[in-house]
Amino acid sequence: MIWKKSTIGKCALGAALLVPATAFAEDTGVSQGVFVANNVWMMVCTAFVFIMHLGFASVETGLTRAKNTTNILFKNVFVICSGLLTYYICGFNLMYPGDFNGYFGFAGFGLDPGADGNTALYADGGYTYWTDFIFQGMFAATCATIVSGAVAERIKLSAFMIFALVFVAIIYPIAGSWKWGGGWLDAMGFYDFAGSTLVHSVGGWGALVGAWMLGGRLGKFGPEGRLTPIPGSNMPLAAIGVFLLWLGWFGFNAGSAVDANAAAVNAFVATHMCAAAGMLGWSAVEWIKHGKPSILGACSGAVAGLVCITPASGSCTAVSAIPMGIIAGVVCYFACVKLKQKCGYDDSLDAFGVHGVGGTVGALLTGVFASKHLSPGHYGLLDGMPGQMVPQIVSIVATAVFALIGTFIILKVLDAVMGLRVSQEDEVQGLDVSQHGEEGYIFL
Repeated sequence: MIWKKSTIGKCALGAALLVPATAFAEDTGVSQGVFVANNVWMMVCTAFVFIMHLGFASVETGLTRAKNTTNILFKNVFVICSGLLTYYICGFNLMYPGDFNGYFGFAGFGLDPGADGNTALYADGGYTYWTDFIFQGMFAATCATIVSGAVAERIKLSAFMIFALVFVAIIYPIAGSWKWGGGWLDAMGFYDFAGSTLVHSVGGWGALVGAWMLGGRLGKFGPEGRLTPIPGSNMPLAAIGVFLLWLGWFGFNAGSAVDANAAAVNAFVATHMCAAAGMLGWSAVEWIKHGKPSILGACSGAVAGLVCITPASGSCTAVSAIPMGIIAGVVCYFACVKLKQKCGYDDSLDAFGVHGVGGTVGALLTGVFASKHLSPGHYGLLDGMPGQMVPQIVSIVATAVFALIGTFIILKVLDAVMGLRVSQEDEVQGLDVSQHGEEGYIFL
């Protein structure tokens, strides 16, 4: 994720895969073996990121009621399908517009890598244009999937589908261009190795707006506005989903090194350590406050750790990842339990508390725990923690404001044109029958 089209572009050094290895190395500066290995590495990581959508689908299905199962699954299938197509049509060229003013640029509709798009080097590490596109495209749909969890069980299917298309096509790539496309946040020195701010926080802020505009699910707010728990239908499935997310996150973070190198190994290890510590941090607080831990808390803490380590995974030690995870687990616990109660919004899957808050915590802790001594400066590692906090904070605020305003405008227009929320009768009946005419579970 650290390569920028504006500074690298499609390298003219490309050569066909069938040329002799010695000639390929002489023409490109990269051996044919390295070229093949890096492409394989990036495609494997792409598959891992794709698996995350299976994880999201499982978590959302498990933590919502059985009468909304088909609706949850349809939205997750739709997001990954429409998201990749939308990213092809305009998202990729919005995020990587080439030379632009740092705030907004567009390289045109569709992709045109040229005749050598499958063979030409696209970056110093040695992979192709299409390799880069498919990896980046898997990230794009994640933002809308995060919002899907927050608005579950009450949003109209048609409204969500249009929202997801616009969000992936415009909001996510523009925010991403500010850093990964060589924009103004990149010039400021903002650091986000794999996208805690640009992916998870942007999605988290969108989730907060969606949950607030839709209002709570029927029966969610009890006397004096207190939140009433609405248990999910399948906790084993939710736990399986978290393990799938964990697996996919290895590709999400380690793949962002865009090379099978030391930074990738570091990201792989740090990702696991932070997730494990996040689980322990959340569970410890829950145990102290309630006298017993829950599997839901353990899973939420692990995801909070995964989100937190995302921006620093390539540039912090495994030891540093442990306190990052503990802090994320504790902070996200209070965000999901106390903040939601105090502010009175119904976030069905705590998407904002885990992804929005977790992403913000990760961006801040990157300025504290990341180190420039892990691998060569080629990987953009940080140079000094005190000065790094300013660009981190500015970037957090800028992307939050952009995501909040952008999401509000999209949903406000949709509400005026077609309405956002299903009728009370449809919500009581369940979105499976009312929106799809089929049920997720049929017992004969």
